[in-house]
Amino acid sequence: MIDKNWQDEELWIVTASSSDNGSKSGAKGGFPSANPPKDEETKDSRINAGMLAKQMSHFVGVISNVFTDVQKQIATQGELQLDEITLTVEISSEAEIKLLGTGGKAAGKGAIELKFKRSSPQSSPSPVN
Repeated sequence: MIDKNWQDEELWIVTASSSDNGSKSGAKGGFPSANPPKDEETKDSRINAGMLAKQMSHFVGVISNVFTDVQKQIATQGELQLDEITLTVEISSEAEIKLLGTGGKAAGKGAIELKFKRSSPQSSPSPVN
């Protein structure tokens, strides 16, 4: 069996979206509908692992640049240091990486939490005489 490159592999992703077809408003009577509206509809998609890796790499690169600039600004204003950053992201059915803000409906629901910690400075080995 020939091993495929991992980037050629596909992953399943399940996405959910709210379905609001307006059937809730204007409903009359106390009898339930034969087809009650769903709060969410799910969709299964396949995404290419290589595309997902490319999108994640781009996202992490941009975030790294943003917080490098933030750290520079902090350093010029005092003795503070940024030691840890936690971000929550979502992966779309097109392998897009989306940063979730606070108060979002999707927060904590199928989201991925990325935690970046400052690496501790490694001491260089002392020269042997």
